Amino acid sequence: MDKKPQRIAKENIVSRISDDIKDHAVMLLIDYKGITVNDDTTFRRTLREGGMTYYVAKNTFIKLAAHNQDIDALDSYLEGTTAVVFGNDPVALAKTVSEFAKDHPAIKVKAGYMEGTLLPAEKLSSLAKLPSKEVLLAQVVGGMQAPLAGFAGALQGLLRNFAYVIDQVREQKSA
Repeated sequence: MDKKPQRIAKENIVSRISDDIKDHAVMLLIDYKGITVNDDTTFRRTLREGGMTYYVAKNTFIKLAAHNQDIDALDSYLEGTTAVVFGNDPVALAKTVSEFAKDHPAIKVKAGYMEGTLLPAEKLSSLAKLPSKEVLLAQVVGGMQAPLAGFAGALQGLLRNFAYVIDQVREQKSA
């Protein structure tokens, strides 16, 4: 007996969300009640440009997909209007959503999930305040480079002083 096309479509949605949960490092549940179609389109475009994925789906579908990945911590947040956002850079995702939400108060983060841990909305706002991955790497490299630069400067000063002393000795001997 063939499955009904509607059932197949629903199973495909659940499967797609389940795959995204598996393939991405972080996911956010968003309440989007009251957002306009134009703002929603802008939000989708902003996320897509950042390499993130955004779905509006029934809570039941999101719950089934999460359960397929052995995640049940999100169940209590799956009420009302819910969209799900996926990404691989938690800081970039939190920043993108947070910045968009500043100008569009209809967007509210319900919760997030990262590496087996439930992230309440408050934790995500502090995550959004962190510098980007590139800035953090630059700070680490700068921190490692500073002592080396200081050491090189000290060696250069010693060599310069040694050359000056040798020059003074040579002048005294020639005089």
